[in-house]
Amino acid sequence: MFRTRRPNRWRLAFALAPVIALVAACGSGATTDAAKPELVLKVVDPGNSGPLAVGKRDGTFDKALAPLGARIEWVTTTPGFSSMLKLFNTKELDVSGAAFSPVVGALSKDVPVRIVAVQDPAGKDQSGILAGKDSGIRSVADLVGKRVAVNPAAKGEYILLKALAQAGVPADKVTRVPLQQKDAASAFATGKVDAWASFLVPYQEAKANGGVEIATEQSIDSKDNTVVVFRTEILDKHADVAAKYLEVLQGLTDRQRATPAEFENVFEKTGPRALSGQRLTDALRVDAEATQPRLPRESDAADLADVVNLFAGNGVIARKITAADIFYDLKSKLTPEQLAALKER
Repeated sequence: MFRTRRPNRWRLAFALAPVIALVAACGSGATTDAAKPELVLKVVDPGNSGPLAVGKRDGTFDKALAPLGARIEWVTTTPGFSSMLKLFNTKELDVSGAAFSPVVGALSKDVPVRIVAVQDPAGKDQSGILAGKDSGIRSVADLVGKRVAVNPAAKGEYILLKALAQAGVPADKVTRVPLQQKDAASAFATGKVDAWASFLVPYQEAKANGGVEIATEQSIDSKDNTVVVFRTEILDKHADVAAKYLEVLQGLTDRQRATPAEFENVFEKTGPRALSGQRLTDALRVDAEATQPRLPRESDAADLADVVNLFAGNGVIARKITAADIFYDLKSKLTPEQLAALKER
């Protein structure tokens, strides 16, 4: 009688080992690139309008950044770049739109951020100084002895100081009340301040609610241009991601200028965030004037110096910030192909 031979268990185990490993790898989604950590780029949530809102809705940024191992996380913040400085310090925020003034203020406090792109002026009637309708204030000269809310070392304070200088009013004749946009809106609405130097959505809301416009960035010849800001560590370690983000933003801005209606009421057509009437008309006009974010030029240094000198001359900052301090040299970090993808206009 022949006896059936039992299989060699060790030989079977060795034979199955590669198969088991392959199945495990496939089940876990492992690839040769799996060891590379994903970069989560934390960007200020855009709300209901603008290029970032369209990019968020359509997933445009994530599609472009995926080949670089990066994706976007949208972070809800309070209005105004100067109110976000803590988030940059704690690495809870990596990218935001801003203006020269709050970045100058941030660098004076050693917040690790730099400007990678500048936009030529547009929509300069969307920011300025509003007076309370019952305040009796009808001009910048009327601010003498009054209390004016400003977000400190940022756009609101710049607008007020620039307006006062233009009108020949000494800055110490007006009380600057340091408040971030959210708190300033409440103080202005309740009459706790006589006027408010503000910008963009909060400014337009307060104006629509009866605020008396006594100056705009247009009327005071503001040099506080719009910029794109990155946390410096991201630029040092992931310049390719920053360049791709900027490339996508440029493309969306082109579309914004060509089809403005697509860039308003992006998520909500009705409700408190949706625009209508004159505010929507104004927004569409500004959208059609949108300028493309571009790498900084030498000419931008002069506009920056206007902000720096005004702040330094009025004791807002203790040391002068230079163009070398504030503009990041992204060009030196990019390949010729990456640089060619960024439009210069």
